[in-house]
Formats: sequence, C-alpha cells, structure tokens
Amino acid sequence: MVRRGRVALAVAAAAVVAGGAAVAATGLPGAGAAPAPAVKPQATAAVTRGDLVDTKAVAGRLTYAGEHRVAASAAGTVTAVPAEGAVLRRGQALVKVDRRPLVLMYGTTPLYRDLGLGVTDGPDVEQLERNLKALGYGDDMTVDDDFTYATHRAVLDWQDDRGLPETGVVDAAQVVFLDGPVRVGGLEVDKGARVAPGTRMLTLTGTRRIVQVNLDTDDQSLARKGAAVTVELPAGKEAKGRITYVGGVAHTAEDQEGGSTIDVEITIDGGRTGRLDQAPVTVQMESERVEDVLSVPVEALVALREGGFGVETVTGAGTRLVAVELGAYGGGRVEVRGDGLAEGTKVGVPAA
Repeated sequence: MVRRGRVALAVAAAAVVAGGAAVAATGLPGAGAAPAPAVKPQATAAVTRGDLVDTKAVAGRLTYAGEHRVAASAAGTVTAVPAEGAVLRRGQALVKVDRRPLVLMYGTTPLYRDLGLGVTDGPDVEQLERNLKALGYGDDMTVDDDFTYATHRAVLDWQDDRGLPETGVVDAAQVVFLDGPVRVGGLEVDKGARVAPGTRMLTLTGTRRIVQVNLDTDDQSLARKGAAVTVELPAGKEAKGRITYVGGVAHTAEDQEGGSTIDVEITIDGGRTGRLDQAPVTVQMESERVEDVLSVPVEALVALREGGFGVETVTGAGTRLVAVELGAYGGGRVEVRGDGLAEGTKVGVPAA
C-alpha cells in the first residue's frame, strides 16, 4: 500500500528482519554513509525506478452479467423446465406450460402487444421477422416494420413446428425477446406446478462472466470506470480485469448497520474463470499511484540505532550503509531517497 510519510510502523518489522538482526549503525551523517559492515550480505536486490501502486482488497463475487425474471403470461401446468446453468439460444424453449413452449428470440424491445396481420410501424414486428428469418422461415418475407401475409405464413409454419396453436398471431405466452443467449440462473417453479399470469418461473442471466462488488461508499474513489484491477479467483488463481460499470445510486448494505454500498462490475480479461456462480473472490483495487520513483524491497531496510532507516549498498569493493528518507510504499517495495542511490544499485536483503 502507498503510504506517504506513514511507512515507519509498516516497515519496522521488516527492517528488524533485514540483515538478520537489524544492523545498529552509528555515526551516520544525515543522508551519508557509514563504515562497511563486517559481514557481506548473502543476497542482493536492485534499486529500481518505476511506479508504486496502493491497492485495497475488497470482497466480490464471480457471477454473470445481467438478470431477467420470466413470468407466466397464461394459466396452466408447467410441463418442462430447463436445467439450472443451461445456456439457451434463439429458438429454444425457456419453459413449457401445458406442453406449449415459451420461446427465446433475440431483440431489445419487449413484446408489448400481440403481433398479427395488419400490425405495422413497430420495431417489435421487425424483430420478429428477423428472428423468423434466422430460424429458417419466411423465404419470401421482407424484414421491415409491417406484418404482411408473408409474415403470417412464416408464423404459421413456425407455430406448427413448435407445437403451438396455429393462429398466425404471436403473443407473450409464446415468445420472449432478450438481448442474446441466456443462462438459467435459477428455477422458481418445478415441473408439475400450476401457474397463473404473473407467476415467476425462471431467473435468467447473460453468459458473460463478471465480478460484482458491493463497494462501501466510503471507498467509492477506488472505483473508476476503465481502471485495471487484479482478481484473486478460487483455488488461488489470479486474473486481470477492468472496471466496466460503476453504479450511481447507493444501496443500504445488508451486512452493515447504517452503511451503504454502490454496485461495481468488473470484466475479466480473458482466461478461464470456471463455471461457479456466486463464488467469492477478492479484488485488489488501485487507490493511489506514485510515478517514477526509486524503490527497494521493504526487507532491504535496516533500522538505525539513532532512528530512521538505511540500506546496505553492495559493490565489488565492499558494502556501506546509506541512510535513506522513505516515501511511498506499495507492492512490497518502498520509495527511498539517499546519497548515491540510483537505478540498478545493489542493496543487501535477507537470503531466501
């Protein structure tokens, strides 16, 4: 974590380990050097120049983007349901009531009216015709916003093949328009259940994997759309990701009395994340970045008897202690400024 001017306590323990017993140097003239220690360090690390990043670990869950609940539009008995976790595509049945399928078609406009001969001027007509074409119906049908006789014949053929009443009219008991393929997130009815209009039957999600975080509003500065994050997946694996959505409305936190959270969504950058839904993960979110500074591993620090810290620089001629001023701290490294320190300088660290 980056902690400007506040690293002394954080690094003191590491400094005690450094060099075996925290070399107690005396006579250091400010940021100068001391006589070489008697024992040359067994291992070294390089002073590097680059960015130090402050991260904070927050809890998240691995899930799927989007959620849609499907309710019954007609009374009847549920005669078929899909398996939880199944992926359904255009033309497939989401559920069957009285053996009549409720079919998935792709589109962004909900089916808000019955579609039949004479219906015009609507994106829902064009959506239906585009789906019928994609499913192999209506060779002589023009995809537009008019429900023509050619559309009517295509609907009759489709209804016949799907075991639906051949009315030539499409209604909400036959079709649901959704953005694309869906995954069955949960079943709210069992086969054999009686349903009425409005009865919830299924919960569907998209097929895109995301990490969802309920971020405390006190930490909302961590969530910047497009910012890179690291996700610690189940089984100890790590994956890179980016914040793709930051909610603008605070919600009452379920596990914090009086607290509130905002919704944050993270898209994983490729790779395999498994198929577990609601799996807990840890997200490392960047909170501060200090650019272009010299840094050393924290374990390279040596506690000085008169106060402060130093590092033991190593050259072919020997070693010397250099008192350092500490700055930012992040990723196991700490920013240092001291006499003669430069990128590539070797410093002593405890042997692995």
